[in-house]
Amino acid sequence: MSADAQLTAVSKGRLWAGRIASALPVLMLLMSAGMKFTGGPDVMQGMAKFGYPESLVIPLGITELACTILYLIPQTSVLGAILLTGFLGGATATHVRVGDVFIAPVIAGVLVWAGLYLRDPRLHALIPLRKS
Repeated sequence: MSADAQLTAVSKGRLWAGRIASALPVLMLLMSAGMKFTGGPDVMQGMAKFGYPESLVIPLGITELACTILYLIPQTSVLGAILLTGFLGGATATHVRVGDVFIAPVIAGVLVWAGLYLRDPRLHALIPLRKS
């Protein structure tokens, strides 16, 4: 089997596990972006709590949505994962700064990469997990 053929071979089970792992953070991020676009009182209270001006709600929502869309497109999924890592890292830092529980953005970031690893064989070459 050629190297190219090995890169394209992903089992159905692994592909579906990757899709499910990817769907969880995607749904969370889409819901979060949608909430930012509606700009309800809870969103504005959160912005104040975290020390961000209300004027950043829409730009943050656009950034969140754009990164998530890039992650969903197979050809740009790695770029999307990198950008989401930065976005979720900022969310984690924001929660830590105010003394909030910060596990949700960390778990979302792990699921972004775990889902991509399971469904994209290009990452197997970069992150070779070996059996002992």
